[in-house]
Amino acid sequence: MPAESKAKVIERNRAPRVQIAYDVETYGSPTTIELPFVMGVMADLAGASQTKEASKSVLDRSFVETDANRFPKFMEALGPRVKARVKNTLPQAEGQERDEELALDLTFSKMGDFAPDKIAEQVPQLAEILKMRRQLEELLGFMDGRVDAEKRI
Repeated sequence: MPAESKAKVIERNRAPRVQIAYDVETYGSPTTIELPFVMGVMADLAGASQTKEASKSVLDRSFVETDANRFPKFMEALGPRVKARVKNTLPQAEGQERDEELALDLTFSKMGDFAPDKIAEQVPQLAEILKMRRQLEELLGFMDGRVDAEKRI
């Protein structure tokens, strides 16, 4: 019979990081009641979002209850957005003028939208570079092990 893996033993025996419990006496017998961990965030996270909730003042907004299962819908409803101007450090082709600043208008509807490649796809100058990079990776994969293709290039 194989020994139980260490990961499973740790997972089974590890207590949650936040554990709030209190002892009560119910009908003469002591009972421990464990409270769930609840966290509230009070912040103006609307940013440049144009949702109905974002247009309200912070004092008039209400708490939104969410959990891991409902978080994607929460993100979509919140509609986080970033509008900013940043210094342009991208290389330019010869003969082209470099804009001093890039205007960004980033929108996020799910957690995956915060990934670097998803952000780059929302900035036209970066999207073009990312497209070229993907094409080069595809070409490299195509050429792998093909001597005749390597000779042609």
